[in-house]
Parts: sequence; C-alpha cells; structure tokens
Amino acid sequence: MTLLVVGASVAGLATVEALRRKGYTDRITVLGAEPHLPYDRPPLSKQVLSGQWEPARTQLRTVERLSTLDADFLLGDAAVALDVRERTVRTASGRELTADEIVLATGLRPRTFPGQSDLSGVHVLRTLDDALALRADLLSCSRAVVVGDGVLGTEIAACVAGMDVPVTLAGPQPAPLAAQFGPAVSGLLAELHTSRGVTLRLGAAVTGLDSRDGHVTGVRLETGDVLPADVVVVAFGAAPATDWLEGSGLALANGVVCDSRCRAAEGIYAVGDVARWHHEALDVTLRLENRTNATEQAAHVATVILGEDRPYLPIPYFWTDQFDTKIHVHGTLFADAEVSLVEGSPAERRFVAEYRRNGVVTGVLGWNMPKQARLRRPDLTGVLVGGKP
Repeated sequence: MTLLVVGASVAGLATVEALRRKGYTDRITVLGAEPHLPYDRPPLSKQVLSGQWEPARTQLRTVERLSTLDADFLLGDAAVALDVRERTVRTASGRELTADEIVLATGLRPRTFPGQSDLSGVHVLRTLDDALALRADLLSCSRAVVVGDGVLGTEIAACVAGMDVPVTLAGPQPAPLAAQFGPAVSGLLAELHTSRGVTLRLGAAVTGLDSRDGHVTGVRLETGDVLPADVVVVAFGAAPATDWLEGSGLALANGVVCDSRCRAAEGIYAVGDVARWHHEALDVTLRLENRTNATEQAAHVATVILGEDRPYLPIPYFWTDQFDTKIHVHGTLFADAEVSLVEGSPAERRFVAEYRRNGVVTGVLGWNMPKQARLRRPDLTGVLVGGKP
C-alpha cells in the first residue's frame, strides 16, 4: 500500500504523524507547493509579522523529527491535476504520483482584487513568504490599510498598530467580527482597537484600489471616500484551494465535498480548511477554517484509513489573539442568538458569554478566560437543538 498526502502544512503533517503513531508502516509521500518544511500559520499574523519570531521558529518539527516519520517530502512542487480513477496526481514540474490512497490537504487561497498582483505595496497574508514581504514593506510604511474586518484582518491590524504604523481597518460590518460575535462583543473589540490606535472605517464595502505609477496609493469605499495608504493588506477571506481539482470528478462546493468519514471518493480523503464534510450530529455539511480542526480532522482520517468506521463529530472551535486579548469560541455563535454573561465582567476585560438560541446554549465565548470558556462549551446535543449552522 502507498499513501500520498497533497499539502505539507498542519493538516498534511498531522495526517502523517497520526498514521505513524497508530502503526501505519507503508510508504508515505507528502507533496507541498511551498519550498518550506511544514510550518505553523497562526504566528504569521502575529509573532512573525511583528518581528518577535524569526521565521525558523514557525517550523512545526525539526528535520531530525521529520526523518523519524519515514516519509518522502516533495516540496516546492504544486499539484495541478488529479485523476480520481487512477489515483494519480500530476504536479507543476511534470511528476505523476500514484498511490493507493490520497489525502487532500491543500488549504486555502486568499481572495484578491482584480489586478491587485500588478501593484506594489499590496499584500495578502497566507504563507511565510507573504508575512516576510509584508513586514519588510511595513517597516518603511507611512500609512497602512487593512481590508477585511474578520479574524485575519483584525489580527493584522492589531499587529500593525503594535509596530507603531498608522493603520486603518476597513470592512462592511458595523464592528469587527460583528457577524461572528454579535453587537455587544464586537463593540468591545472595536473599543479595544480604537484604544490602541487603529482607525476604524467600517460599515462600507471596499470597491477597489487607487494607484500611481504601479504603486498603491489608497483604498476606495462605496461611499466614494478614499483611504490613503502606501501599504494595503487584503484580508477579506479565502477560498478552498480546489482549482486544481476542477474536472477531476470530485464534488466541489466551497471545498472538497466529503461524507461523514471525510471521504471524497473511494480511497480519497480531505482534511483541514479544504474539506467540507457531512457532520452527522448536525445533519449539515461543514467546513472549518482553524488549526484545531486541521489536526483533529487529520487524526480522524488516519483512523478511517486504518479501518475504523466512525463519523467525524467535532465541536466547532477557534481562537484569536489581538493585542493582549485572547478570545476563545466553542460551538456556534448565531447572529440572532441571545447573549448573556456568565462569568467575569467586560469592564475588567475578562468574561465568558453564552450564546443561546431557542433557549439552548449553542456556543460560548471567552474573553481572556480560556479555561472557563472551555469548561462551559456546549455538547453536540446543545448545538443541534439550538439550530443548524
């Protein structure tokens, strides 16, 4: 038997490690589009961008540790096509890799503005190289604008403000992460950002970029206003990296569509940000974009490959660090939820909030209270009764 893992980031590496830990002894090949050994992405928008960490510190495992996995790492060579029937992946360099089983772990691609790649000073933040290029520009920057009021955009804005660079956060929501957190908590997040020097221009969509002589000069809003900038970070979402799978025969709909075992086709699985699987307890298809899911889903797929027949049933979870604030979310926070404080106090900037729907707790949010939030996380029954995401 042979196994091919397409994607050499957290989910791909976690798959290999789980298989070896559980006794899988057959040949494993890991194909990665980037030239780097597996590294961690969450520090990119924080420690790496701020300069607190050297790039090497993001590496998930040492070379010596990776060698103990007895896997062939083929790096710097992106997958460009998949033959499902033959279970063969073709790469950008012309390789053809055939395996008995394939795990797809290709993650996400940042969304961009049309023509953005032709302008200097415009950045996305997905890879280690992205983070280093952005940091280099910020060090000589006079004004920055972050386009995107979700998790990544707010993390980047917080980091840029901490570098003493004047920064504006732009996006269509009334407050940062309003759709995820609701008005009360997102309002506190807005207060946190403004108190630390971030200028908020929210509630208006960004329609494009202004430039002069090939360099970005500003960000245009639907109101007609232009936000001046010599560095712009585009962080308004990402799409599953499935372009290379078009025409393969796999079902693609906001990710690789899988059954409850994360199986996309016979002998082919998907894990991490790219996987959209059937959650049996919720009776919906889910795709989760966070590091915790990437490792947990990879471990589950390893058990399925080794013969266990059980569904993947995680409780949704994510976290974000902004300035000195750590926010942890367990379960599902619905936009129409009733929110109540159950521990701590917003005035003290330490609290746990419960989100209820139809009288049932569907999610909890901890603001600088990670342990307390984890202890109050809802079970799957509560998430199901509260409503489907």
